Amino acid sequence: MSDEQDVAIQEKDTQELIGQYEKKIFDLQQLLEISRSLCSTLEFSTLIESILYTCMGQFHVLGAGVFVLNALDTDTFHLDSNYSGIDINPNISYVIPSSNPLVRLLESSNNLFTLEELAEELPDGTDLNMIASLKPSLIVPLIQHNHLNGILVLGERITLAEDSSYSVDEKSQLAVIASLAAIAVNNAALLERSSTDMMTHLKLKYFFFNILTDKLDHALSTDSRLSIIMFDIDFFKRFNDTYGHACGDYVLITVAKIIKSSIRAQDMASRYGGEEFTVLLNETSRDDAMIVAERIRSKVEQYDFCYEDQHVKVTISLGVATFDSQENPVTLPKLLVDQADQALYVSKRNGRNQVTFADPKLISDVKLDN
Repeated sequence: MSDEQDVAIQEKDTQELIGQYEKKIFDLQQLLEISRSLCSTLEFSTLIESILYTCMGQFHVLGAGVFVLNALDTDTFHLDSNYSGIDINPNISYVIPSSNPLVRLLESSNNLFTLEELAEELPDGTDLNMIASLKPSLIVPLIQHNHLNGILVLGERITLAEDSSYSVDEKSQLAVIASLAAIAVNNAALLERSSTDMMTHLKLKYFFFNILTDKLDHALSTDSRLSIIMFDIDFFKRFNDTYGHACGDYVLITVAKIIKSSIRAQDMASRYGGEEFTVLLNETSRDDAMIVAERIRSKVEQYDFCYEDQHVKVTISLGVATFDSQENPVTLPKLLVDQADQALYVSKRNGRNQVTFADPKLISDVKLDN
């Protein structure tokens, strides 16, 4: 072999080595960005969305989903709406009890599995039909402190090659992402529990103001709109005095369920205090906010509240305020909430069971009354 051939081979080897190191550097940079993204997100729905899109983009899969422990029920893993690009069978309940052999296997091994590998490792007779319906290319445990707090399911891969399996490097990178995701999910779950009212399962007042501050800053910077609905239950004290506090709790819980069923996933309802509630409607105009408020009012009025065979009539009074850079450019969250509260006062003063928008003239009248 000539000297020129030796040099050519050495140059080729050098270029391949450089290419390998460049890829490793790129992968590390990607992981650093992913880590920053996941660890800076505490809002649960936003975090799950970030995990899904990160995995779909990094590993070229058509869809992904995450089973997570319910914030208020830590004995079952739920898919709920934590998926994207996956076809869900409406006849299947996507819930995995903690006692399921699948959970024990994933937690004890901390390995990544294909569906076929799971079938081989699990005891005979273990039902995998629910997982199989998601057409997974890989099932990944999210382990935090030796405990499983999530199950990541990657859907079908987009590839031109006949072999769609994951390489050793891809599995290694995915394991790191899963570790980061497990930490982020654990932190978000802790915040979810500490910021949720145990009775109504709505957010607490302090958390509502934290999110409202962020959303209002976003609305200011993007010149978009943001609306607040504030309302309370009319004559709530009567339920406690007439039927007992258990009846009052039943009314609160039922009204909270009606609220949650009447808003979008991107909106947020909170228990503001006692029988008062708030709803944050992201990127929502005055007219649309009034429609949502009226929908909630009407649903509550028409609902058959039946407590211990006693049918009780429940109504609510509501106030609506909208941030608008032209018509109502408030910069402080408390001011916007105060506007909705003053509109609520007008609804109560005018006979209750109605919706009032925080018109400047009405608000000024309320201030004069006070």
